[in-house]
Amino acid sequence: MSKNLSYLSGRQGLEKNLFEELGTAAAVSGTPERDVMEQLHSDFLVGKANIQGTVSFYDFLKPENKNKKVYVCNGSACEMAGTQGKLKEQLLTTFQPDEIGEMCCLGRCHENSAFNIDKKNYSGGDIEHLAEIVQDTVTTREQYHVECKGTAVLTAPITNVAEYYLLFSDVLQQGADTTLAEIKKSNVRGRGGAGFPMGFKLESCKNTPGDVKYVVCNADEGDPGAYSDRYIMEQRPHALLLGMMITGYVIDARYGVLYIRAEYPESIESVQAAINEVKALGLLGENICDSGFSFDFKIIGAQGAYICGEETALLSSIEGQRPEVRVRPPYPTQEGLFNRPTVVNNVETLACVPFIIKFGGDAYATLGSGKSTGTKLLSLDSYFNRPGIYEVEMGTPLRTAIDELGQGFRQPIKAIHIGGPLGGLVPVSKIDALTIDFESFSQNGFLLGHASFVCIPEQYPIIDYIEHLFRFTAHESCGKCFPCRLGSTRGYELIEKAKGSDYKIERTLMNDLLETLEVGSLCALGGGLPLPVKNALQYFNDELSPYFTS
Repeated sequence: MSKNLSYLSGRQGLEKNLFEELGTAAAVSGTPERDVMEQLHSDFLVGKANIQGTVSFYDFLKPENKNKKVYVCNGSACEMAGTQGKLKEQLLTTFQPDEIGEMCCLGRCHENSAFNIDKKNYSGGDIEHLAEIVQDTVTTREQYHVECKGTAVLTAPITNVAEYYLLFSDVLQQGADTTLAEIKKSNVRGRGGAGFPMGFKLESCKNTPGDVKYVVCNADEGDPGAYSDRYIMEQRPHALLLGMMITGYVIDARYGVLYIRAEYPESIESVQAAINEVKALGLLGENICDSGFSFDFKIIGAQGAYICGEETALLSSIEGQRPEVRVRPPYPTQEGLFNRPTVVNNVETLACVPFIIKFGGDAYATLGSGKSTGTKLLSLDSYFNRPGIYEVEMGTPLRTAIDELGQGFRQPIKAIHIGGPLGGLVPVSKIDALTIDFESFSQNGFLLGHASFVCIPEQYPIIDYIEHLFRFTAHESCGKCFPCRLGSTRGYELIEKAKGSDYKIERTLMNDLLETLEVGSLCALGGGLPLPVKNALQYFNDELSPYFTS
């Protein structure tokens, strides 16, 4: 059924997109009105139930969103910082309780107190200027530190846009095969968490026949604590766009689609402004530079769903479907967007491509450690004395990132959740054992993932944190597979019962639950949740023992 819906949605291409139409319809009141949904059902020949199913899933389309005027960040970093309770109290001086909703996460993890009004983000001390914000007479005062240790791949400044894009002319001259060979030599791996070799994806899609292909940028950076993709989109958007253009040329894609999360309104504006600059250079559209290659960009604004960070759910989302994870094979490189061959990579991965092509795959491969080549952006939260975005070469000691770059912690912490809600829960005792690369984290029982750092202060109960993770997964599950949908709910129910009564959770029961999630889930949302819970049970056994049987 979903394959047929993909074809139906693709009949009108990207010019008139069902998902965008739903977002436009929701812009007035917060949810699409029934008469509009009826019209879209007719326009796209998609069933009424399918449209209703899509609308009911997304945070910013569902009927519960109607008439919301302000949204408060409920991400892990803001939760750990303890800022959101006071923030809500201050918002209640201006807004009614039913006018306040929640978002996760706004990418303001470096200073917290994050909220959104009228599709604009605010954080830190901005709440003290609430009256001016409501009147739209003040903008955010946000700022954070950015630094590179070693070779700058992603943080290198772009001073002349026209000169920067001369690299694309070189690519058109050297050909797709030579360009792909350099990307493969670099061994650049997906920076969104999976660590899958980019060159393998490109080669698979390049060799798949198709009259229309797509390169899709997964800019749905939903991991609480992560804001590195937001940094690239707002401060280095041309690295991302050029990376997509080169990737598109390699696989002969006709379109580059940027799926940017609704929680990042400034990113959408910045990327669109950069696309306009590229158009002004004459490098988009039909037959670019008389090369025979045609390519253009399309921004799709997301509507609030963490699961869309999973590539197949993201593709279903663009098509206007409920964002459920697809069974693979076929893989997106074979049947992706609108059932066409598609490469999906995240922002940071694509932004590495210009460096690789300019300096060569071998030069990129010499950076890093072992199979983890190149550099990595780190997002440090507000528990560091110097929070911000840091670029380091793979293999850099974790201790260096914490003490030298972040300049240590501003107050005692007991663990760092690295790599998003599905990443590893690293106790401070393991800091010196880790280096920032995929292999080191994996060998020590953790996951580097997006390399976001969310610190857990000493006074915050670990039992509350793992309950928070179970609840997050239950809320964000697409619901397609039972292990994730039911297992995450049973997880927080068990913890809630143990916290509120003399009930103790049997360890065998919890272990069976975690194994079911890990082995039986269709994607990394349910499959990844057990990792931080297992880390907590291993390293914080004394603290958790009152809630579990011995």
